[in-house]
Amino acid sequence: MIAMLILIAIIVILALFAIVSYNGLVKSRMQTQEAWSQIDVQLKRRNDLIPNLIETVKGYAAYEEKTFEKITQLRTQVLSATTPNETMQASDALAKQVSGLFAVAENYPDLKANASFVKLQDELTNTENKISYSRQLYNTTTANYNTKLQTFPSNLVAGMFGFKASEFLQTPEEEKAVPKVEFNF
Repeated sequence: MIAMLILIAIIVILALFAIVSYNGLVKSRMQTQEAWSQIDVQLKRRNDLIPNLIETVKGYAAYEEKTFEKITQLRTQVLSATTPNETMQASDALAKQVSGLFAVAENYPDLKANASFVKLQDELTNTENKISYSRQLYNTTTANYNTKLQTFPSNLVAGMFGFKASEFLQTPEEEKAVPKVEFNF
C-alpha cells in the first residue's frame, strides 16, 4: 500500500514537472514569436512611410530616379521575405538606401526645411530606433527560449514534443566595420 502511494506520488510529480516544463517552453516560444511580430510591425510602419517620403523628395529631386527605384525594389523584397533572416537582410539593405535618400536630400535646402519632409524623416528615424530595440528584444527572447531547449531537465520535454531552436538575427558583416572618420580642413 505504501509502495503504491509512493509510486502514485512519483507519477504525479513527474506529470506536474512535464506540464510545467511544457508550458514554460510554449510561453518562451510565444514570447519569441511576439518579439518577431514587433519587428514585423515596425517594418510595416517603415514600409508605409517610405512611399510618402519618396513622393516628398521626388518633388525636389526628380533626377534621382535610380535611388527611388532601388528603394521600391528593396521595399518589395522586405514584404516578400519568408524568414526572419531574409526579412532583416532586406530590411538592412532598405535602411541603407533610405539613408542614401536622406543624403540626396542634403543637396536641396528647401527640402530640408520642408515640414512634411522633416516630419517623415523624424518618423523614419523613430521607426529605425524601434526596429533596433525590437531586434534586441527578439534576440533576448530567442536566447531565453533556446536556453530552455538546451538545459536539463526542460530539454527532455522539448525533445519529446519537438520544440525547435529559434534563429538569432545577425548584424551583416559590412555593418560591423569601424566607420572611417575624416576631418578635412
